[in-house]
Amino acid sequence: MTFNLTEEQQEMAGAVAAFLDKRSPESEVRRLMEDGGAPDPAVWAQMAGQLGLTGLIVPEQYGGAGFGFLDFALVAERTGAALLVAPLLSTVCAASAVMLSTDEDLKSAYLAGLASGEQIGTLALAERSGSWDIAATEMSADVGADGRTTLSGAKMYVTDGEQADIFIVSARSPVGSVGLYVVEANSPAVSVTALSTLDMTRPQAVVEFADATARPLTDDANSTAVIERVMATAAIMLAAEQVGGAQRCLDMAVEYAKIRVQFGRPIGSFQAIKHKCADMLLDVESARSAAYYAASVLDDDNESTLVAAALAKAHCSSAYTRVAAENIQIHGGIGFTWEHSAHLYFKRAKTSEILFGDPAWQRERLADLVGI
Repeated sequence: MTFNLTEEQQEMAGAVAAFLDKRSPESEVRRLMEDGGAPDPAVWAQMAGQLGLTGLIVPEQYGGAGFGFLDFALVAERTGAALLVAPLLSTVCAASAVMLSTDEDLKSAYLAGLASGEQIGTLALAERSGSWDIAATEMSADVGADGRTTLSGAKMYVTDGEQADIFIVSARSPVGSVGLYVVEANSPAVSVTALSTLDMTRPQAVVEFADATARPLTDDANSTAVIERVMATAAIMLAAEQVGGAQRCLDMAVEYAKIRVQFGRPIGSFQAIKHKCADMLLDVESARSAAYYAASVLDDDNESTLVAAALAKAHCSSAYTRVAAENIQIHGGIGFTWEHSAHLYFKRAKTSEILFGDPAWQRERLADLVGI
């Protein structure tokens, strides 16, 4: 599927790419990941203030720019290519969840801060079991006699958890339905512990809640639909990011195949390498089509959103992992070294593959959605 991007979209994508080339080179990525994965404050301020990336999809009435999800997908694609070490995806996904609330006071309280980048948000959805399935939610939400809502339990694989100011948490209410709640990270009832991860460019944490005060983002009537939409949005935006990483791996492999000489010839002239690069190109282009289509469906807010999200996440995850692995193979011995960037993309590909549901889980979900 071919998407005809507007001139404005192409200019925005180009501007973001140019900014990341300058402000997020490999040397900076390595420095930040070895320092724990927190963003550079100056770069984060520029991304949020000058480029307005944190508020790109937030409506203007709440301090955002009011753009669509396809627009942010183009941004995510460029950040994936640069292995950006910053909580941009986490914050935008959190903002997209708050946007779905029917509580105007809640939206007014949090959206402006998320849109400006003054506050960092993230989703806390996975259980200790590692399941992303809504039905597997174990976190409990209780309502006291004074009307105060509290959450108890733990969430795993919370991206950028140590930097977050706001958590969007899934929990089971006293009536048994699963809803979303907003919890502020500065509560003494919230504890965050960093996880040791394969991908050091995207920090993750386990977050524990001990009767932490929370604000309901959903009500019992629409809770399931809202959570499914939030999960779909996160999966689609991550899929777009995966496309960017896969494209960068393809570019690296093709460039190396042109300059690496073996037996007196560039290795790119060998049929086996040509076939590898052709398969990588097919993976990248089909993944891009899936991600762009899913983002477009998300903008239209039609009934195909969940199907498109499952399809995009499953395909883009598998494609990125294959392309990142082939990139290492084409580079040969040097591709396995710490000094080369190929392993950074492979590690990002493997962790992104699992985040928000791995391809097997997404395919099973897709089959359920279409009634197979």
